[in-house]
Amino acid sequence: MQRAAQRDSRVQRSKRLNRVFLGAVAAVPVMLVATACSSDSGSDDASGGKDASGGSVSASASASPTVQAAAYKSLPDACDALSKDTLGDLVPKASKSGKQGKSDDVATRGSCSWSSLDNNGVKGSQFRWLNVSLLRFDSDATRGEGDKLAQTYFDKQVADAQAVEGAKNAKSAPVSGTGDQATLVTYDLKKKEGSFRQQTLVARVENVVVTLDYNGAGLAGEKTPSAASLSKLVEKAAKEAVASVTKANTGGGGSTATSPSPSTSKSASSSTSKSPSNSPSNSASPSKSAAKES
Repeated sequence: MQRAAQRDSRVQRSKRLNRVFLGAVAAVPVMLVATACSSDSGSDDASGGKDASGGSVSASASASPTVQAAAYKSLPDACDALSKDTLGDLVPKASKSGKQGKSDDVATRGSCSWSSLDNNGVKGSQFRWLNVSLLRFDSDATRGEGDKLAQTYFDKQVADAQAVEGAKNAKSAPVSGTGDQATLVTYDLKKKEGSFRQQTLVARVENVVVTLDYNGAGLAGEKTPSAASLSKLVEKAAKEAVASVTKANTGGGGSTATSPSPSTSKSASSSTSKSPSNSPSNSASPSKSAAKES
């Protein structure tokens, strides 16, 4: 009897242990499911969640930067930027065709120069030299809008003209009615050939910078021209050059070069013109803008 009771007791304990074990096993899948749900929820948060159809919602990409297109797309031929009458006033003894400056892209840069020597025999001679430079900037997504790039170059041209070594009686003044803005820088230079009066007028119209370098000297005893007379002439020429740029971009005719969308960095890096090597103005035109455009 006692053995039978002990056997029954062991059987009952075994059944209880089996029930506990089965209950624990049944609880494991529930825990795994809960853990998986928790993990999925965190994954959705990290990836931006899901839309109503169950697809992943990605963060919106930032829009590509854009800049306003440059206003002017063309340049006139620099040698045609001034009328024959104006050239006759500034450089009366010069060839009216001018000397074309070298350019790797005539749609973005160009220059032309004239030199005049009016020989009065034993009384000496009057020398004049004129250079017209045109530089156009395209808008660029990386560098900015064309007119702002032109503004930066305008400021640099003025600063270069104001910093010429050896300049005497240097003065700067704004010039009204010439493009969007214009500045005239004047100074005197003493050279072995004589005393030279230099006029550098820089103007900006939209995304184009126009630079005129003009100097005069009385040689071999001839009287040095007055700064006022030279300034008046170069201001007249600058207004005309700016007008020719506007005309070339408004269907007004004239010699133009249409831009094939060149990069601005290229247009701002190459030299456009050089002063004549055998002319007195080569040593009398130290303005950086007279020797190069960038």
